[in-house]
Amino acid sequence: MALSFPSIEWVEEFKKQINSSEGYKKAGATWTAGVVALVTSAKPEIGIKEDVGIWLDLHQGVCRDAKIVTAEDAQKAPFCITGDYARWKQVIRKELEPVKGMMQGKLKLKGDLPTIVRFVKASQELVECTTRIETKFLDE
Repeated sequence: MALSFPSIEWVEEFKKQINSSEGYKKAGATWTAGVVALVTSAKPEIGIKEDVGIWLDLHQGVCRDAKIVTAEDAQKAPFCITGDYARWKQVIRKELEPVKGMMQGKLKLKGDLPTIVRFVKASQELVECTTRIETKFLDE
């Protein structure tokens, strides 16, 4: 069954996929820099009335927690990546590599870019995890 992005169910499945990924476990093994939040900008015409945050408590190759949060709470994370719905859709479909997207200004990062760049492989493995989720995009 396809899970709507973004939704609580999608985020719960994302956590499961992260924690069952050997690739992420290896690539993220030395990550101790804290929470990464992903924010999808509001798009009322498809039902996203306000910005939606996904809070990922990542630590040493494991996702300790994953949940939907407000954009305000997401901004409290050490790393907060913001993009519009179309950009996140491109990321999930592996049409846009997140670190490249940040460097090109297609995704906005609040946090230390050099730290993110050092973990580009972990970022790629997280994207790989999203591809294993049967995702229903709200604009399709």
